[in-house]
Amino acid sequence: MQDFHVKPGDSAVFTKTVGETDVYLFAGITGDFAPNHVNRPFMERSRFGRLQAHGALLVGFMSTVAGMIAARTPPEANEIAVALGYDRIRFVKPVFLGDTVTTHYRVSTVDAARRRASAEIEVTNQDGTLVAVASHTLAWVPNTPAAG
Repeated sequence: MQDFHVKPGDSAVFTKTVGETDVYLFAGITGDFAPNHVNRPFMERSRFGRLQAHGALLVGFMSTVAGMIAARTPPEANEIAVALGYDRIRFVKPVFLGDTVTTHYRVSTVDAARRRASAEIEVTNQDGTLVAVASHTLAWVPNTPAAG
């Protein structure tokens, strides 16, 4: 099989300002209408004082950077990268509407024989404060046509 597509240290970065529309659309798509995401008066009376983004929205940003790494696979490789999963996901600080978050993905280990790569993910806000972390595993599988 050909050389592997990624190596330890390879990285990808995605930055986005989380807006009210992002949070409300995400709530509608997922059905997660918890008050900390969509009930402004409730949250204004809380210890946080304002609406928060969904943690799962941050996982979506993690998927974005994983996809950037996966896209490094050349079409002629005849294999495709798929996510095997996220581990040790932690939301260490809240993300508020208007925060700009940067998601950093860094490949930490590669197992070319098993066609897998592991990575560490960190999400920081505009102040450089760590708001979320996770580990991620990508696997490369044969890209053969489906039977049928």
